[in-house]
Amino acid sequence: MVTDVSDKRFDTKFVRDRTRLYKYNINNSDKSLIKFNLDELAEAARRHVGKTMEAKKGDGMVFVNCMEKLTMGGPRETLQVRLKAALDAGIDGITLSAGLHLGSFALMEDHPRFRDAKLGIIVSSVRALQLFLRKNARLNRLPDYVIVEGPLAGGHLGFGMDWAQFDLATIAAEIVQFLKTEQLDIPLIAAGGVFTGSDAVSFLEAGCAGVQVATRFTVAKECGLPTKVKQEYFQANEDDIVVNTLSPTGYPMRMLKNTPAIGAGVRPGCESYGYLLDAAGHCAYITAYNNAVAANPQAKVVVVNDKTCLCTHMRNYNCWTCGHYTYRLKDTTRRLEDGSYAELSAEHIFHDYQFSVDHQVLLPALV
Repeated sequence: MVTDVSDKRFDTKFVRDRTRLYKYNINNSDKSLIKFNLDELAEAARRHVGKTMEAKKGDGMVFVNCMEKLTMGGPRETLQVRLKAALDAGIDGITLSAGLHLGSFALMEDHPRFRDAKLGIIVSSVRALQLFLRKNARLNRLPDYVIVEGPLAGGHLGFGMDWAQFDLATIAAEIVQFLKTEQLDIPLIAAGGVFTGSDAVSFLEAGCAGVQVATRFTVAKECGLPTKVKQEYFQANEDDIVVNTLSPTGYPMRMLKNTPAIGAGVRPGCESYGYLLDAAGHCAYITAYNNAVAANPQAKVVVVNDKTCLCTHMRNYNCWTCGHYTYRLKDTTRRLEDGSYAELSAEHIFHDYQFSVDHQVLLPALV
């Protein structure tokens, strides 16, 4: 969604201009004519990544997450532009996510930084990793790291609705053994349900090189979520967290069950956004919306239960995706006199991962 991110950060007008360009098509269910201007897409990506790299201090590294399932009306062309523009802008590394990315390395192979930047892949099984390596063998370019994302992760899952039958520790162990057997020196990073420093240590002891964590940081002061949404995360109980099939991508998705995106019948915003349009201009939400309208022709507001418009709702912070352990966030902080929960600093959370033991969580100091 880099064009919208650019508009918010730098007051560019990419989304406004696209909306004006395709305004005539708003009421048309055929979205095949809607395309992204690749030059504008590249400019937005370079601006966003470039300004971030300029702000970087210290010897750490900055990576960008690139989702294959953001098909943007031209899956191959737009993905290539997003990847190369990030490399142009000096990104230290790119994590390939939300898809198998079997052809993504090939899209970058002629870029001068293809072998210098760190390139990693997210997988949910040893089979997915094997497939990726086999597909890219001719390039003689291994991924610099592999992230194994288990079934307790937030947002889209690389599993079916039988996700509960799998567990991260088992999958990680299978990949560790595979890498050892094949004598591949690729760091493995465990993700999905790593809630405490003790969780992290268990994966390091099992052969992983690191962990990827997110849920604890969704409520950090530095996180871009609105304060109101962060409080929804804090207040969630275990039964408030659901895995559903509302995503137009076809992947199951974990979110809070009271997220405004569920059942919302917003008109498809493809002329403005269109991030999930395939090459034929199709999105599963458009079909679901049209079916709801056809079934309720007199309704001023329709309810769409089959799918949700991720583009519009993500843009408006109304799709509250979350990790399985979100219900434990209230136990990581203190409740204030007004009933709300105190936001934590990212530094506090990071240090808790570094130094906590026995699954303990360090509460913030009393003010």
